[in-house]
Amino acid sequence: MPKITFKNPEGARSKGPLTVECKRGLSILDAAEECGARVGHACGGNLACSTCHVYVEEGIDSLPEIADKENDIMDKAFDVRPESRLGCQAKLGDEDLVVEISEESLRAWLDENPDERKKLAAEAAEKKAG
Repeated sequence: MPKITFKNPEGARSKGPLTVECKRGLSILDAAEECGARVGHACGGNLACSTCHVYVEEGIDSLPEIADKENDIMDKAFDVRPESRLGCQAKLGDEDLVVEISEESLRAWLDENPDERKKLAAEAAEKKAG
């Protein structure tokens, strides 16, 4: 079974990478959902936004080629790099992947999880006051 290592599963708060075994054919987004890595998905993984934007640092050649629709959506993403993919479209092959979650995706995840956003804001305020 291939593995995905999310380098920053909780963004800046990450205490280190998170590695999980995944079934071949599972999308990066679905794998993130299963293990709790913070990959945003405002459209529900339906290829209608760029909030699941990730950087595949290792294993990118094992992923299916980028389709025209994914390329079109990627034009709307921030800080696109050669290793950029939409997590909803990138399905695991046989190789392990190393993935960094983009800032865009981490922000989208917080927007989608307002209780977690409030908790983080309260922690930051407490830290600043104390």
